[in-house]
Amino acid sequence: MESQTQSPRLPHVGFVSLGCPKALTDSELILTQLSAEGYQTSKTFAGADLVIVNTCGFIDDAVKESLDTIGEALAENGKVIVTGCLGARTNGEGANMVRALHPSVLAVTGPHATQEVMDAVHTHLPKPHDPFVDLVPQVISPAGIKLTPKHYAYLKISEGCNHRCTFCIIPSMRGDLVSRPIGDVLKEAHALFESGVKELLVISQDTSAYGVDVKYITGFWDGKPIRTRTLELVQALADIAQSYGAWVRLHYVYPYPSVDDLIPLMATGRVLPYLDVPFQHSHPDVLKRMKRPASGEKNIERILQWRKLCPELVIRSTFISGFPGETEEEFSHLLEFLKEAKIDRAGCFAYSPVQGATANELPGMLPQEVREERRARFMQVAEHVSIQQLTYRVGSTMQVLVDQSAGIGKKGGVGRTYADAPEIDGVVHLLPPEKISKTFKTGEFTKAKIVATQGHDLIGMPI
Repeated sequence: MESQTQSPRLPHVGFVSLGCPKALTDSELILTQLSAEGYQTSKTFAGADLVIVNTCGFIDDAVKESLDTIGEALAENGKVIVTGCLGARTNGEGANMVRALHPSVLAVTGPHATQEVMDAVHTHLPKPHDPFVDLVPQVISPAGIKLTPKHYAYLKISEGCNHRCTFCIIPSMRGDLVSRPIGDVLKEAHALFESGVKELLVISQDTSAYGVDVKYITGFWDGKPIRTRTLELVQALADIAQSYGAWVRLHYVYPYPSVDDLIPLMATGRVLPYLDVPFQHSHPDVLKRMKRPASGEKNIERILQWRKLCPELVIRSTFISGFPGETEEEFSHLLEFLKEAKIDRAGCFAYSPVQGATANELPGMLPQEVREERRARFMQVAEHVSIQQLTYRVGSTMQVLVDQSAGIGKKGGVGRTYADAPEIDGVVHLLPPEKISKTFKTGEFTKAKIVATQGHDLIGMPI
């Protein structure tokens, strides 16, 4: 009887990705490299040979979630590598926060550290070797492994940030701005559209500043010269997306004057008329204390001009209530700004001191109850504005990207319009179609007549 040679069991890695879309793209790079080297992923901590936890370290709740996840992975598996923003943070004594609280972790790295993570994996879980498959090239999409559904993906165009906002410690964790070569960005975008992506979400710490660090150097795409600058990048993305009938959505766009040049692209529909602008506040004195970029800009005048040029424009933003020294008058200014600018989607955080942030040293720290009370008042106004903006949609017919469909749409589904970014904005609840012949699938576009609102969501009838 012939003896059969069994291939050795391939090493399995557990993976947890926490935090923002920028961290998610870091996770995708690591997972792509792991897969290329023959590692398998495990769905459980216990079934893995080691676990990688990609952490978030920006606000207290995120830090707690990250630390709890590391503790859980250690308890269930014991072999844990930590990466991400929390990995770059120190405690009050200047020691690494993760190592101080979880000394048994195998390795700790900061964010966007694919090679350091892989080095740690190789040390503690050697690269698999199978002579029968080592010479066979790995079949991985040029876009790499994605953790989002097949029909949308994040495209990170740069790392880090040159600003030193007083409430933020991101630059200390992710470093200064480093723009990706424009040819590499467009190559990845093309590969994503080729793989079936119908919505590309452009992300960075500061999308408006793309190319500043390299003095807008000329790069190349498709054999043609192209400047490394936001406007040229977005124009090129719009050109590529058009041939695939896909959407391009812009996030983390600071309100510099240069953003004005993007509005005509939105007005003509080449790019979604949607801007994610992290204003944080409206009062010039508060913005100066925050050391916000473009703090001297007249944001309300700029927004009104944007809306005049592109009436369909949807603006989402985040704000901070109760920043040190914030007076009742300054807070009232913020509420009026919210109403006058008609911010379609607004989130608000009550100011929370973050270790290492210079805002902690500012005079006028407000009691926690005042910060929370102002946040509640802000959200009350924000919800009123948002719902008012949504009511204007009732009766209109809108294009919807389907995220979920039941029975090829016969039983309804859930989707999003251009006004809704995944997981942070509202959705469209799609009713079962009246026409028997009407169907729609996940990842496809469909037309829907908006018949009602439901909180922050819309209800649509597929047509």
